[in-house]
Amino acid sequence: MDWAKIHWKEDGQPEAPDFDDIYFSHLGGLDESNHVFINGNQLRERFKNALQFTIIETGFGTGLNFLAAWKLWQEVAPADSTLHFISTEKFPVNPEDLKKALSLWSDLTPLADQLLTNYIKLTEESTVKFNKNVKLALHIGDVSSTLPTITEKADCWFLDGFTPAKNPEMWQDTLYQDMAKLSHTGTTFATFTSAGAVRRGLEAAGFMVRKQKGFAYKKEMISGIFNP
Repeated sequence: MDWAKIHWKEDGQPEAPDFDDIYFSHLGGLDESNHVFINGNQLRERFKNALQFTIIETGFGTGLNFLAAWKLWQEVAPADSTLHFISTEKFPVNPEDLKKALSLWSDLTPLADQLLTNYIKLTEESTVKFNKNVKLALHIGDVSSTLPTITEKADCWFLDGFTPAKNPEMWQDTLYQDMAKLSHTGTTFATFTSAGAVRRGLEAAGFMVRKQKGFAYKKEMISGIFNP
């Protein structure tokens, strides 16, 4: 297993020295996840009426986006509904660093503890059911090789991963084409970046793209819907 190299900054924030980038905003990682991915995909309203919902994410990182989605699902989704969260990660965070990162949010502790208990199993076996309603599948490897192995269609995408300028290997046309293959009409996406190459790639793959206010000091982010 090629664990991610983590550098811990003085303020307790993890960063990836190989990519010269951070895992989440120092202004509030959970707030950032909620703003970009939860609100960007209008998940609070969509979860309320969902009997089954699938999220596919590029870049599991510390698992913060998964925990944010799981927490909201518990709060608003019907009791008999099912959430399937599918994520990919080329360099998974090792268990010790994962525990340290997630300890920053005490309100996530009950869910984070369940994730940490099953984390090694996830990296080795891919899929874990946390209860009868929530299933997490973690595919280890480059996104160009993991996405083609997924067969389930996404209801929304968490388009995450280190910034395009510092992780160009991920942000390629093949990514957007694979996203299109795993989407249905009405599938949404949200991402923290508003880079022109990303917008053009998504549009060429059949996604309608719109700009909106980014998190905190970030001026813009993009979200949209698949409408080939």
